[in-house]
Order: sequence, then structure tokens, then C-alpha cells
Amino acid sequence: MSIRWPRLLTPTHLSQIIRKQKNPLASLQIFKEANNKYPNYHHNGPVYATMIGILGSSGRITEMKEVIDQMKEDSCECKDSVFATTINTYARAGFLNEAISLFKNIPKFNCVNWTESFNTLLQIMVKESMLESAHSLFLESSYGWEVKSRVRSLNLLMDVLCQHNRSDLALHVFQEMSYQGCHPDRDSYQILMRGLCKDRRLNEAIHLLYSMFWRISLKGSAEDIVVYRILLDALCDNGQVEQAIEILSKILRKGLKAPKLCRHHLDLRQCNGGDDIEATKRLINEVLIRGTVPSLGSYTAMAVDLYHEGKISLADKVLEETQDRGFRPSLLTYEAKVSALCREGRIHEAVKVIEVEMVEGNCVPNVRLYNILLKGLCDTGNSATAVGYLKEMAKRVGCVANEETYCTLVHGLCQDGRFVEGSRLLEEMLIKSYQPPIDAYNVLIRGLCTVGRQYEATLWLEEMISRGESPEPSVWNSLVASVCCDLADLDVRFETFKRLCSS
Repeated sequence: MSIRWPRLLTPTHLSQIIRKQKNPLASLQIFKEANNKYPNYHHNGPVYATMIGILGSSGRITEMKEVIDQMKEDSCECKDSVFATTINTYARAGFLNEAISLFKNIPKFNCVNWTESFNTLLQIMVKESMLESAHSLFLESSYGWEVKSRVRSLNLLMDVLCQHNRSDLALHVFQEMSYQGCHPDRDSYQILMRGLCKDRRLNEAIHLLYSMFWRISLKGSAEDIVVYRILLDALCDNGQVEQAIEILSKILRKGLKAPKLCRHHLDLRQCNGGDDIEATKRLINEVLIRGTVPSLGSYTAMAVDLYHEGKISLADKVLEETQDRGFRPSLLTYEAKVSALCREGRIHEAVKVIEVEMVEGNCVPNVRLYNILLKGLCDTGNSATAVGYLKEMAKRVGCVANEETYCTLVHGLCQDGRFVEGSRLLEEMLIKSYQPPIDAYNVLIRGLCTVGRQYEATLWLEEMISRGESPEPSVWNSLVASVCCDLADLDVRFETFKRLCSS
């Protein structure tokens, strides 16, 4: 390996050099050589972060650990994000004990804020059902000045508990917040309300609503409308329509602080029948929307929540109401709509959102929105159409296709058997200095072998190995089988040629 070393080396320059290397081990060698070649040079935090990121993303756990230990010895200032990323890397590789050990050793590093690392590890431990360990971690680590906000940590804890149908434990966490010197925010109420309603703990949910009136909704924030809707829908689903209407009146007065003139125009008697539960819920949602001072925040919150739940027709009505009231729907709303349509396989409608609705609404799509659409297209076998959007993205200012875009398209093309196009796109990805995941190589090489493109498959195998990646055994099997088939075919042709010559 030979590189052109500069006369004067800076940490920024070294970061650029090691990023350009194909093989992570080559990057590590350059990283180590820098101090020997330049006695006055010293690695800083960003260089360590770059090197750790390269090794972690390529699965070089042992080498990554060595660099982390060296960073501790150097005592250079480092950011919390380095540890959060490393903790995630350890967890994905199945080394959760290493992740816990790293977090407990952060005080030995020159790092002054551990909030992100703390939240990352806490969330991982709860997802792995390590509840007692997560509780101990919280008690040990959440009181120091290094962890800036306990509310977010507790929200994460409640969210995972609710996902595991343990809203009873989440409620205990919520009640302990005040004793922890922090106060629940809107996310706290929304997470817990959804969990309690999902577990049919409706009495606790109603008490939670009343506590929200004097804690969060003192000013009648329209964004609280999502929390209210969760409870009212759950009451209707449980056959408690009359109680839902009664609570709706209180929400309008105390929660949303709806003006009297506005409340007088609302006819709640239409909801009292309760024979058609879905119709009643739609009416209640309309009352919630119209019973507050109109704002883009309330419309966006309601629409996004409905789209996330898959209630597309109801969300569309909220979207229409948004426009009728003179508001321009937010990009967040369109993202939620496209995502909901793609989940249901309604791809043509999702395309129409970007090409028609957003154009009429004078809203410009971003990379994240395009990535949602491209995944939907590829999942439904429309990879060729998806590739066409690369040109559309290139025409838009600030909408540059990223690594996720290319990975989605390469996998989509291979899934549809378009391996040659996938090969070209992977090459374009490398030209733009994106790092393809190992499975992209494996899928492409196997696919090229099936269509008789052994030469291209071999080139990609060489590229893969040059980056320090090890192909799956099935990749070698595909190449060997493909070459053997070609040799057998060659023998048949040779025998045919000899018979023709002899005749």
C-alpha cells in the first residue's frame, strides 16, 4: 500500500485520506503510521470518530476496540456521539456486555456529556427485556450533570414498556417523574395514553387525561389533539360512546380552550347514536378539529397520527380541511401519507402525491420522502420506475440521492432480476464514495452468475475482497457452478464442431 503523504499533516487531512481507502484495515494502518511519520502530529477527537466509524461499519470489532482504548490513553476531547454509535455497533454484533462496559467507562475518557449514550444504551437494554439492568443503569447514571435531560430517557423507557404491553409499569415510571426532578411533556402523555388504551386500562387513561388538563394544556395547545383522540377512539371501541361524548365536551372547554362561539356551532348530538362506531369516531375527530382555534400544528398532528395508524381516508379529510382553512400542508404530512399508501401497496396513489398534490400545494419533496417512495416502488416490483426518480432528484436543489437511496435501488433491481442495471448503479454508488453493505455485493454477484455474467461477477468479487469483506459461501458456490456450466457447454460445442468437421 502506497499513499502520497503531505509535507504537513493535519487531523482533517488524515480523516480525508483514511475515508478514501477501500479496505478498513488499510485505513487503520495509515491511522497508525501517521504518528510515526509526523512526530509533532496528534490525533484529535474527529479523527478517532472517523476511524472508529469505519471499523464499526465494516464489522471490525476487535480493531475498533483497540482504537477506542488508544483514544482513552490519548485523553483527547471526544463527543458523546462516538460512544452512542459504538454502543449501537456492539449491540448489533451481539456484544451487549461490551456496550455496557464502554458506557460505564466513559468517565475515563475526555467527554463531558453522556446523554445520547445513556439514552441509546437504556433503549437497547429495555428492548432486550433487561428491565432490572435498565432500572439499575437509570438509578446509577441519570443523576449526574453529564446526563442533561431525564425526560427523554424516561419517555424512551415508557415507550418500550408500552410496546411490550406493560403500560402498568410505564404508568409507575410516569408517576415517578416528579420525584426525579423532571416534568412530563407532551410526548410523555402521548406515549402513556396510547399504551394504556392499547391495554384497555381506560380508567387510568381518563385520569391521565384530567391530569393533562392542568399540567400540559393550560394554554389550550392544539397539538394536544392527538392525545385526546387516542382516548376518545378507545372509549368508542369499548362501547363507551356516551362517556366519550361527555369527555369530549370537557376537552373542548378545558383542554383545547375552544371559544364559546366555536363550541356553540358544534352539534354533539350527532355522535350520541353510537350505532355505527366508525361513523361516531369520524364525527368526534371532526369536532376535535373544528372545536379549536385553527392552526397548522393541530392539523399536522392529527393527519400524521391518522396516517401512521393506516386510517388514510380519515387523514385525507383532515388534509382537505387544512387546505380549506387556508393552511399549506407540511412536508411531514406528505411524508406520512406517502408512507401509509406504500404500506398498503397503493403505489400509484403515492406517486400521485408527489407528482400532483405536492406540486399543487407548492411543497417540494426532500430526500427522505423520495426514499420512502422508492422503497415502496421496489417492494412492489417497480424498480425500473424507481430508478427513473434519480434524475428527478438530481434536478431539485438540495435533494441529493444518499446511501440509503442507492442501497434501496440496488436491492430492488436485484429482486426484480435486473442484475446488470443493479451492477451499474452499484458502480455509480462507489464513484460517489458511498459504502455499499456486504449483502448488496452478495446478492449482486449471485444474480450476475445466474444470468451468465461471470466476468462482471468476478470483478465485483475482487472489489469486495479489496474492501476487506468476506463473501458468503453461497457466493463462491454460485461462481463455481456458473463456471462449471460454461465449461460443460463448451465441451458440448467442441464435440458438435468435431462431428461437423468429420462429416
